[in-house]
Amino acid sequence: MPISLQWRHAFACAGIACALVSAPSLSAQTLTRDNGAPVGDNQNSQTAGPSGPTLLQDSQLVEKLQRFSRERIPERVVHARGTAAEGEFVSAGDFSDLTRARLLSAAGKITPVVVRFSTVVHPAGSPETVRDPRGFATKFYTEEGNWDLVGNHTPVFFIRDAIKFPDMVHSLKPSPITNLQDPNRYFDFFSHVPESTHMLTQLYSDFGIPASYRMMPGNGVHAFKLVNDAGEVRYAKFQWRPQQGEKYLTRAEAARIQSREFNNLTRDLYEAIARGEPPRWDLYAQILTPADLEGFDFDPLDATKVWPGVPARKLGTMTLNKVPDNFFETTELSAFAPSNLVPGIEASEDRMFQGRLFSYVDTQIYRLGANYQAMKVNRPHAPVRNYNADGVGMHRVAARGDINYQPSRKAGAYVDDARYKSVQTRLEGTTQQARIRKTANFRQAGEYYRALSAQERENLIGNLAADLGAVRDTETRQIMLSHFYRADPDYGRRITAAVQGDLGDVKRRAGQLQD
Repeated sequence: MPISLQWRHAFACAGIACALVSAPSLSAQTLTRDNGAPVGDNQNSQTAGPSGPTLLQDSQLVEKLQRFSRERIPERVVHARGTAAEGEFVSAGDFSDLTRARLLSAAGKITPVVVRFSTVVHPAGSPETVRDPRGFATKFYTEEGNWDLVGNHTPVFFIRDAIKFPDMVHSLKPSPITNLQDPNRYFDFFSHVPESTHMLTQLYSDFGIPASYRMMPGNGVHAFKLVNDAGEVRYAKFQWRPQQGEKYLTRAEAARIQSREFNNLTRDLYEAIARGEPPRWDLYAQILTPADLEGFDFDPLDATKVWPGVPARKLGTMTLNKVPDNFFETTELSAFAPSNLVPGIEASEDRMFQGRLFSYVDTQIYRLGANYQAMKVNRPHAPVRNYNADGVGMHRVAARGDINYQPSRKAGAYVDDARYKSVQTRLEGTTQQARIRKTANFRQAGEYYRALSAQERENLIGNLAADLGAVRDTETRQIMLSHFYRADPDYGRRITAAVQGDLGDVKRRAGQLQD
């Protein structure tokens, strides 16, 4: 039956202030935290004002991310199916005008890297021909510590707030009853999340099934802050562009490959390296100043958006030239976390990024133990000096002597250095739980659709209809169709016809949607 809550209005008054609020009907059951406390907002994280960072005091966000990270033992909850390769990154120049990060401080500067490609939703051992975002995670072993650029092959994501990430993955994972992935479940979720329209459109195009890791782009997805020695801040979006070109599979081509080969992407990558044809990617960055952010009619820090028309600057080239000596050690034990940043590269206020700063490292500690960064593949090439001690898997030598705390006046004690403090960001307003001001949920999905060729549009409609047509709930299906119609009328008409929806109702619903 359709999932629709009936709401009644109630007056909530405090002193002389009185506001009209919505309250659930008697038939609805209030969501609670694990301690039984009711949840007031499960759609938006608490932030420091409309543009500020996410607050750690948001217990619902922290609890959801903690519990979500601990749902699988020992397989990764997401990105379980992966393949790693090793190589190097060479800086294309001196970019000290943008950042103090030393890996970008001189032309020709070499930084070792390891890259892990993966699928997001499907389990270890699943076919590499599935339709799924591909993870593109790069660990730079810099002289100032490890920088993990943890992104996907898609430039955008399904959601803009990390508080919805566990729910999104739950919907995409197999049913807890049948253990089968079910479009009835994930389209039920996405029908409540209109900002997913852009990502769904990209994913259901042929772009959703890469033909080769070597011919697949990568994106940091989020905006990062670049800080130079003068303390000047720019916002950047990182893009990996394959020198080999790009190539994708149609649904029919993927089915033919899957009938005979489960490991086509891994085999293609490793065989190319073995025959002396190492793949290369150029790293580009789109750059905005803080003042530029307000010049857009959407929020540039929204992970469901790209930055159209913003020029990109080439930063360097990465070459993957080594197949790991041990697949498990490099692919399974490699652990990436967006919180692994280096001086000159900081996190932006992107709400998805803010949640990932906590959840990824927390997940790796759960999977591999508190000392996972002492494992060979994760171990920084830079010296590690701190008083984090003991625990299972303690591989590195802990600090010697009687001092295992900081600060201390004793000789040889470790000290912090104010030169490496994070850049200061001006904040205003109050704590809040509210969606971003400029949602623009549909426009870029329409722009992506219109940029496709006639055959690519045909493939998109067929791919999407194959799953959306399996949705039994009419309300869910019609809402999803209205999202696609709002993105582009031709897109909406064609997918509505393909799944035999009610076009008049779709148009009516689309007319009520605000971008």
